[in-house]
Amino acid sequence: MTTQTTTGSPPRGLRDFYENPAVPVASGAPRSLRQARMLARALSGPATAGPQTILDIGCGDGTAAATAAPLLPGHRVIGVDWSQDALRRARTRIPYAVRGELTGGGLPFASGSADAVLFSEVVEHLVDPDAALDEIRRILRPGGHLMLSTPNLAAWYNRGLLLAGVQPVFSEVSLRGIHGRPGKEVVGHLRLYTARALKEFVAASGFDVVRLEGAPFHGVPRPLRPLDRLACARPQLASILLLHARRT
Repeated sequence: MTTQTTTGSPPRGLRDFYENPAVPVASGAPRSLRQARMLARALSGPATAGPQTILDIGCGDGTAAATAAPLLPGHRVIGVDWSQDALRRARTRIPYAVRGELTGGGLPFASGSADAVLFSEVVEHLVDPDAALDEIRRILRPGGHLMLSTPNLAAWYNRGLLLAGVQPVFSEVSLRGIHGRPGKEVVGHLRLYTARALKEFVAASGFDVVRLEGAPFHGVPRPLRPLDRLACARPQLASILLLHARRT
């Protein structure tokens, strides 16, 4: 499973789940590196002047932000998460990590104050993803960058699993155990997207989609990893969807 905590204000059952220290809150390094490179390219354009403020919303244990930081020299990366347990771990890896919610009271940032947002493996955990993107749009300056990643419901192996009547990887029917699909970890996925659905959803939320790329999944069995990397050439088949969009 991809792994990340949410920054919404989940119902009590989900709240207890995400505050459980046993729930993994780190994502794979290949995805983090690819996403950081996408953002570094976006911030290297002529429209970028001076240090930029980058928010890693749903930063989990800070691994993704720490991976991205060397590729973003001179810019300030701030981790944001709802889970206090995740924030304690994040503060050991990154200089800035603050508590914030995408719903309810909203994030502790002024409107238009962020130049870019990393939103990595979070949207699939949210009860209300529409409100989350509304809040992200609020804090981004016009033209600001959104770097969103999420598992691909239509990953190459999920297509085969569905044909065989097996529950797709990344999907979950319970917070208490794995039922009907490969894998061992329960991480609380509530929603899954195909490439087409993700692009349409983000565009409908007030963003211009710039680019969609694919990334491999660290949980793929070792013998199949070369095939998983090959599938990244066609994002519609990749394990992980990496989307770059700009606030309109």
